[in-house]
Amino acid sequence: MRARPILILTLALVAGSSHLAAQLRSRVELSGLVTPVAAVQDPIDRSIWFIVQQNGHIRVAQNGNVLARDFLDLSGAIVSGGEQGLLDMVFSPDTQASGRFFVNFTNRSGHTVVARFRRTEALVADPSSRFDLRWGGPDGEAFIAQPFVNHNGGHLVFGPDGMLYVGMGDGGSADDPSHRAQDPQVLLGKMLRVDVNVPDSHPTGYAIPPDNPFLDRDPVAARGEIWSFGLRNPWRYSFDDPRRGGTGALVIGDVGQNQWEEVDYEPSGRSGRNYGWRNREGAHDHVTSRPPAYTPLVDPIHEYDHSVGQSITGGFVYRAATLGASFRGRYFFADFIQGRVWSLMLNVDPGTREATASGITEHTADLSNAGALGNISSFSVDADGELFMVGYSTGRLLRIINPSSTPATPSGLHVVP
Repeated sequence: MRARPILILTLALVAGSSHLAAQLRSRVELSGLVTPVAAVQDPIDRSIWFIVQQNGHIRVAQNGNVLARDFLDLSGAIVSGGEQGLLDMVFSPDTQASGRFFVNFTNRSGHTVVARFRRTEALVADPSSRFDLRWGGPDGEAFIAQPFVNHNGGHLVFGPDGMLYVGMGDGGSADDPSHRAQDPQVLLGKMLRVDVNVPDSHPTGYAIPPDNPFLDRDPVAARGEIWSFGLRNPWRYSFDDPRRGGTGALVIGDVGQNQWEEVDYEPSGRSGRNYGWRNREGAHDHVTSRPPAYTPLVDPIHEYDHSVGQSITGGFVYRAATLGASFRGRYFFADFIQGRVWSLMLNVDPGTREATASGITEHTADLSNAGALGNISSFSVDADGELFMVGYSTGRLLRIINPSSTPATPSGLHVVP
């Protein structure tokens, strides 16, 4: 049931490639944060970062200083702790004109809410502008029901196509007891793709893109919002940025259960994939008492077992300048539990556009020059594509640097009067 063979490189995770690892260091950009789960640079003003805290506060940092006033306080609207809380935010591609941004959180009942807001000032959002997307039509719920407290997913990303991608976990517990990740009529355990470029008056807040893969009921009749099946808990995913020479592929870090953490690779536009959970964990058979929704099942391009780490944090394909040419095209990721960081090279077949992984290199020791990394909850990139790590347990935002490389000249600077 595999779509292609997988190369297991556990030993390479440990050994690494010293000529790459020795070059990188980390630099503290922000500190004093509380359970940060994401960092988003302002797309309008690069001197500003928004820090998403699990406790419901979106903090503002300007020129390296964390401001006293929140950008948005959702602490009264959420339940927080464990895997629940305020989990992400993303600005709309048209935010300079519309002021729109979106957040993902678990509400007081523990259900997933994707809400739209506007900001009316540069550093302050308008709480009254909140609109919760309604799933399944104007009469649908303004949330996605979560049967358990874990595996909420929580990430939001706008793709190169301008669509909003919403990664949903399987709803929690162990072994996906109701087989939700393979249920065509359930949004859990899926990657969703919706068009939120709709008027404020739109009754659901999104439209289903006409090129979503299951609208023709082939290979299965499924909810129109679904882009792909078979995810357990996609904790951070990103697109290989075509604006910087990337392929546009979607790369997903999907958290495993008892044995395997995985990196999934999806070439640009290659929709309708089934990544296999719960029938498979990584590239291995798992619970097979019920069949998958459809086949083939697509194996990850990389996996590691729980002797190495226990909870993957997906990252980014590096396409910027200051780390040096040897790092371009490498995918950075981490393990949340162990506080380890690696990169791997993506080898893309020009014919099939599929990728294989090679040259897995660990960077943990070198990036710990500013102190222990702790639990890494997220990666981020700035306007230049440079790479940052969010320290959940340390309350820090770290920039990955290469002291031996000459920094690139910043572009698009904005002077605040």
